[in-house]
Amino acid sequence: MNKTKARTEWTFRGNGRLLGASAITVRGVLDRVMENLNRDDRRAVVPLGQGDPSSFPCFRTAQVAEDAVVDAVRSAEFNCYAPTVGILPARRAIADHLSRDLPYKLSPDDVYLTIGGTQAIEVIVTALARPGANILLPRPGYPCYVARAALCGLEVRYFDLLPNRGWEVDLERMEDLADANTVAMVIINPGNPCGTVFSYQHLKEIAETARKLGIMVIADEVYDHLAFGDTPFVPMGVFASITPVLTVGSLSKRWIVPGWRLGWVATNDPNGFLKDTGVVESIVGFLNVSPDPTTFVQAAIPQILERTNEEFFLKVLRMLREGADICYDKIQEIPCLACPKRPEGSMFAMVKLNSSLLEDIEDDLDFCVKLAREESVLVLPGMALGMKNWLRITFAVEPSSLEDGLERMKAFCHRHVKKQHTGSIRSLEQYCNL
Repeated sequence: MNKTKARTEWTFRGNGRLLGASAITVRGVLDRVMENLNRDDRRAVVPLGQGDPSSFPCFRTAQVAEDAVVDAVRSAEFNCYAPTVGILPARRAIADHLSRDLPYKLSPDDVYLTIGGTQAIEVIVTALARPGANILLPRPGYPCYVARAALCGLEVRYFDLLPNRGWEVDLERMEDLADANTVAMVIINPGNPCGTVFSYQHLKEIAETARKLGIMVIADEVYDHLAFGDTPFVPMGVFASITPVLTVGSLSKRWIVPGWRLGWVATNDPNGFLKDTGVVESIVGFLNVSPDPTTFVQAAIPQILERTNEEFFLKVLRMLREGADICYDKIQEIPCLACPKRPEGSMFAMVKLNSSLLEDIEDDLDFCVKLAREESVLVLPGMALGMKNWLRITFAVEPSSLEDGLERMKAFCHRHVKKQHTGSIRSLEQYCNL
C-alpha cells in the first residue's frame, strides 16, 4: 500500500488582515471584557457597553412595525430573492422619508438597501478603496470603519473631535491630513460615541471644508432624529449642493430593532458627481456580489415609515433624555470620572477616566475588565474607539438598571481610589486635562 508523504508545511494560511480584526471592533472588545464576568455574582449584569436597548421592555418597538413584518411574512409574496439594490416599494418609501428633511427630492434610484448599517459601511468603504487611497475618520469614532478600511487596504487618517468644544470636528487640522489620495471624510451625527448633535452652522463648515479638499462626506446618520437636547438634527444631505454626500441609515436605532438588519446607503448628489466618478457604479457592483437584507423586512418598510405614530418617537426621546440626565448627573458623583458635555443625542456618553487616581488600574481596558469582574457592569473601553483612558457608556437602558449600574461603578471607583485622593476630585481641569 502506498503511503502519502506527510507535508512538513501547509501551503494555506488565514487572511492576515482578519487575524486581529476582533481587537478593533466593539463586539470583539466587549467579548474580551465579558470573559471576566464573575459567574458567582448573583446580581443581574448591567449592559452599559453596547447600544442595544431592545432587550428592555420599555424600549419595545412600535406595534405598527411588528404588524408590518407579520403582514409581509403572511402574505407569502416575499419569499423570493430581492433585486440587488432592494425592492422598489422600500426604496421609494425611504427616499420619500429622507426627502422630508432635504431641500430637494431623492428618487428610489438614490437608495440602496443593505444588511443593516454595518453592511452600508462595508459597501461604501469597499466602493471607495483603491491602491494608495486614504480616508479621514473621527477620533473617537465607530471602529467598524477602521476594521473595514483595514480589510480593504484603505489607509486611515484621524481627525480629532474636541471635547472642550462640545466634540466638534477640529477643522483647523483637517487640511493637514488630506492630500490628493484622500477620498472622503466620515461624520457621525448624532454622535456615536460622544452623544453630540452638530449644529447647522458646523455641518455647513464641514461641507465647505470637504469641497475645498475635493472629497465627499460619508454621513453616518444611523441615529438620525434621536436628538433630545437644544440642537435639532440636521441631515448632512442638506449641504449636498456644496459637496456630495453618501448617507448611511438604518431602521435599527430609531425603531429599536437592531436584529432586523435593515439599513441603506443614500446618494445625496444633486450635481451628479457620484455618477460621473464611478462611485454609484461601484456601489451597485458590490451589491451584485453580496447578500441582500431579508426580503420580508424590506417589504415592511413602507408601512413602518408611513404609519409609525409620532408618540412612539416622543416616548423614545423622553426615555433617552431621562437616561442621558441620569448618566451625566451620576458621573459627577464618581471619583476619577468626568463627562465634558451632557449628551444631546444618540445613546452614548464619552467619559474621561483618570486612572492615576486609582490603585491597580492601569488604563481603560483594565478598568472595564475589573469592573465586569467585581460589579457585573459592562462598559466599553475608549481604546476600542481610538481614545485611551476614556469610556463609552450607553444610557439606553431601563432607568432603574442604569442607576444600579452607575451606583456599582461608583462603589468600584471608591473601592479602588488611592487614599490621598479620597476627598472631592471633581475638577475637570485638574483631573481630566480636557
